Amino acid sequence: MSDSTKPRIAYFAGSNATIHSIPPLITSNKARAKYGLAPLRNPDQTPARFDVLRAQRLARPAVVYVEQFSAHPLEADAAELYGPPDGFLDAQGNFRKERQGPSDKPVYEVELRPDDGLYPLPYMARQADGRAWDADGAEEIAPASQTRQPFFPDGSRPVEEIDRLSVGEQGTGNLISAYAEVDFFRVLPASGYKKGLPADRRTDVGTGDIPPETLGKDFFPYRPPHLGQHPSRPGLARITNTVQAALASGKYAGAIWTQGSPRVEETLYWLNLLLDTTLPLCGNSAQRAHGMISNDGPKNLVDSVDFITSRIWADESGKNRVGLVLIQEQQIFAAREVQKGDARPGGYVATGGHGGILGGIGFGGPPVINYLPATRHTYRSEVNVSRLPAQVMGVRRGDGETRPVQVAVPIKGRSGELLDSAIPKVSIIKDGNYVTDDFDSGIDTQVDVLALIDAMLRRAPLAGFVLEGLSPYGTPTSRPRHQVLLRAVCSGMPVVRVGRGNNEGFAMPVDLFIGGRNLTSTKARLLLMACLMRFGGLPPAANPDQPTKQELDAIRAKLAEYQAVFDTH
Repeated sequence: MSDSTKPRIAYFAGSNATIHSIPPLITSNKARAKYGLAPLRNPDQTPARFDVLRAQRLARPAVVYVEQFSAHPLEADAAELYGPPDGFLDAQGNFRKERQGPSDKPVYEVELRPDDGLYPLPYMARQADGRAWDADGAEEIAPASQTRQPFFPDGSRPVEEIDRLSVGEQGTGNLISAYAEVDFFRVLPASGYKKGLPADRRTDVGTGDIPPETLGKDFFPYRPPHLGQHPSRPGLARITNTVQAALASGKYAGAIWTQGSPRVEETLYWLNLLLDTTLPLCGNSAQRAHGMISNDGPKNLVDSVDFITSRIWADESGKNRVGLVLIQEQQIFAAREVQKGDARPGGYVATGGHGGILGGIGFGGPPVINYLPATRHTYRSEVNVSRLPAQVMGVRRGDGETRPVQVAVPIKGRSGELLDSAIPKVSIIKDGNYVTDDFDSGIDTQVDVLALIDAMLRRAPLAGFVLEGLSPYGTPTSRPRHQVLLRAVCSGMPVVRVGRGNNEGFAMPVDLFIGGRNLTSTKARLLLMACLMRFGGLPPAANPDQPTKQELDAIRAKLAEYQAVFDTH
């Protein structure tokens, strides 16, 4: 039964999420011995000391006897502080309430029940042909039909394992359910129900049947590597619509977004720009799989629940003052500035050189916010879904045509939802020194951009470029490169310049280029995509290589709208 006194949190499971993956389920030595299979051994071929225990469910109650003073080596050192055991086991394993001899072992009698929850137990499963499981797949590079999925379908199982098996610093459990109720959503998740699933078999709070799901269309794992899949650009519309609808429902105090550790930073910034909400949303990822030694995911999730329920994010009117955040390893990062720097716990860094870490969490006290972002976000964003028009003007060049023309591009459906077809195509062009082949010609530096311009004009009416040039101003390193990007602008495609890498300086507007400030190229790409849906493409010149003064004035007027957003978001 629902506890209405607790806040309710929406938990979104996104793609390629290590936080939802587990190490391969390997057949235990208990099972191998039972079925006559070769045992697991250490790398030096000595016998493995212990079986790995994996969280599983009991099928029926079982009574076990736990040796007294076995939870810690020094419990017996303070034996006088403890009450008596439940009884004693003799050498034959017989249980009696009273000690019968000096060698009898004091024990606690425990009944384990299926409704207790998960228990760590040896993994007894084998393959259909009787072989042991030694990896995710039946073979080293097995097809999908012979490979198990290592990712959870949503967040319900990791939350259950955290509540059941994780221990807080005060020695207590239920580290999520004690503070909040959670509803689970799947949005381009990391695993899927390939055979479908009727509603009465679901273990999470979702409703309705799930039809058969397809790898690479409905779910997106990265493991096993040879089966890895990644969501496409139109998937951003589904993500935006699902999260926006949930947060607008009035049911939730906030939300958690989970995704692969190098991907979550981009989705969070996109949602930071597109969501029209006054509620908090915390991003979480993990650098190590769930259940792996020193896995960081559970702590990140628990800290996000703490952040949301603490309401430290709220201003005087109860609205979110910090924007979307990534909470990793007890640090609170602003979505605009966070970037994965290394594949290890603690591997996230703040970009831009002017802040980005807003505070800390999980140090034995309440969360702490020391800094607030000055840039606009969520309900204050000029490019959130509520401010996007129903349609904008883009540019397109038909087959056989020589000049681009403006065309109407629908952005929203009848119910105000963001359309898959509306998501613009923006390419990142990375520049470096010494790119031309000789001192006289630079035409070789234009080929890739010319090909992209042609493809975009034929297939993507909302399109643009981000040039990652020299630090800090985004300067291109060849005049031909500069000229071909000007052609893109005069063809209706805005170009943003940013400095290379983690740029601390501010790239300002130059010529007909938008200044990307201190954004990374990946974040500038997302902001440009949002701006294209807000303002449409640029008015194209009849001859992009020789625009008239009137055409340039019209382009500059449109670019001013873009620049105002880049200066404030």
